Amino acid sequence: MSAAPSSSALRIALVGNPNCGKTALFNRLTGSRQKVANYAGVTVERKEGFFVSPAGRQIRILDLPGAYSLHAASLDEAITRDICMGKRPGEPTPDLLVSVVDATNLRLHLRFVLELRRLGLPMVVVLNMSDAAAKRGIHIDRDKLTAALGVPVVQTVAIKREGAAALLNLLDGALPPAPPALPPADDLDVHAEVNRLLQAAVSMPARTAALDDRLDRIVLHPVFGLLLLAVLLFLMFQAVFSWAAPLMDGIEAGVHWFGEIVGTYMPDGMLKSLLVDGLIAGLGSVVVFLPQILILFLFILTLEESGYLPRAAFLLDRLMMGAGLSGRSFIPLLSSFACAIPGIMATRTIQDPRDRLTTILVAPLMTCSARLPVYALLIGAFIPQRTVMGLFNLQGLVLFALYVAGIVSALAVAYTLKYFRHDRTDHPLLMELPSYRIPNPRDVALGLWERARIFLARVGKVILALTVLLWFLATFPAPPEGATGPAIDYSFAGMIGKALEHVFAPVGFNWQICIALVPGLAAREVAVGALATVYALSGSDDAVAAQLAPMIAQQWSLATALALLAWYVFAPQCISTLAVIRRETNSWKVMAASAAYLAGLGYLAALITYRVALLFS
Repeated sequence: MSAAPSSSALRIALVGNPNCGKTALFNRLTGSRQKVANYAGVTVERKEGFFVSPAGRQIRILDLPGAYSLHAASLDEAITRDICMGKRPGEPTPDLLVSVVDATNLRLHLRFVLELRRLGLPMVVVLNMSDAAAKRGIHIDRDKLTAALGVPVVQTVAIKREGAAALLNLLDGALPPAPPALPPADDLDVHAEVNRLLQAAVSMPARTAALDDRLDRIVLHPVFGLLLLAVLLFLMFQAVFSWAAPLMDGIEAGVHWFGEIVGTYMPDGMLKSLLVDGLIAGLGSVVVFLPQILILFLFILTLEESGYLPRAAFLLDRLMMGAGLSGRSFIPLLSSFACAIPGIMATRTIQDPRDRLTTILVAPLMTCSARLPVYALLIGAFIPQRTVMGLFNLQGLVLFALYVAGIVSALAVAYTLKYFRHDRTDHPLLMELPSYRIPNPRDVALGLWERARIFLARVGKVILALTVLLWFLATFPAPPEGATGPAIDYSFAGMIGKALEHVFAPVGFNWQICIALVPGLAAREVAVGALATVYALSGSDDAVAAQLAPMIAQQWSLATALALLAWYVFAPQCISTLAVIRRETNSWKVMAASAAYLAGLGYLAALITYRVALLFS
């Protein structure tokens, strides 16, 4: 990796409409030399990286949030506007604006180019996806477009290895002169200017998107499109269990082997207990679910890269409008399947304040990846590995049902909120449908690596700290002289668990489950590690991390397991999610209401599930 850039490095900003390939170009230029954080004072994600040009020039690059206009209609667009205009404290004006446009959709993207040009900053226009434009018969005369715009125009194919060569060559030279700053133009003037540019420099075939049109007749069909979406989601959850099994078995065997090695060669004592019963049992039981989480992300990233997700939003707009949402809520809610935090942050693109607040409140009901370890543990322990109809995995069917339960619950809560609000008018969905694209394996791989790094960082920081804390609570104080039960019965954790058991006994939770619920508030997946630590310290087995599922299958009833699954469908998300709700809404009251209604739904669902299951057991 190259050294970090100096303060004199050229500062450039990538700016453009959503779906223009801006982030793919950012990934192509920076590779792994990038960092993801938030803009100061807000929860809008920022990507910043650096690279060294072929001639040795150090360049710092900022990937700005996608925007359609400098007349900001969302927080994302406001951030982009303020940085481009030098109005954001602590963010210097870029030395160069790199305006990225989709070469297959110039009529839309050139409107924003014209707005940016009027700012009077050094600027270059990048015709991205130029290969796709050529395949469609779109001919762009780059020299004429350069002359008409008054700024350099280069072509890129961000998904190809040498696809950014023309841009890199330009960055190695002197900065282009800034066009004159001009006052904003009205819509009619901009529309007329776009038409003039297209007539002067672009030759369009009679039909530019025949393949998109043919695919859209299926994908956006009110019946076949919904069936296709259901099939894709169904296959995603089947794959989570079917594809991940060999990798999970390998990780589980490695954890088991490591635990045995450490237990064999270390002398008995507190340090051995901490390492074997605390760290290895706790962390190992969480890391084993990494393959399932990555498979889930693989599907989400592939669908996003292909251009399918905006179409799914458009397809579901009418259904979601009936529940008090809009099609724009679909992508934030789908993002919440990975984690509710970026899902809630993604609601900034929803312009209507009512729809945005409703989406924030129901986003925690989407089944985030942190719940996946809990679901996988319980399903693996209580649902047999059986093939249904000779094709489907029964465990995958149960997981699919849990995800569906979260979706249906979110729609029901959204409809209830719509019923009680005064203004029930609906807002039509207007959005761009990008061209279909073959997902770039490099960008998908970078996305998967980023998710794996975040997950392992949580394991190494949050979960590690909570595991050590739980081990301490479960180990001290020591049992009194002459005690006959396991040491954990006399510990702080045992006391807490048995106190909470009085509250959760009606839903079938034992004191071990109650202990696991407490650290699970910090991070959902910690609940699995907490159970492993509790059972290890109960004297059950030194290799409990590898044997937790069969152990709870023997000691818990099916009714208890189903009740715990129902609890996790509804129960409040981690503390980080509640904190993001507070930051996004600027309201402690909204955060408290969210936690209260989720906890109430979770308890009620667990109670009903437990009592009904007892009737049939």
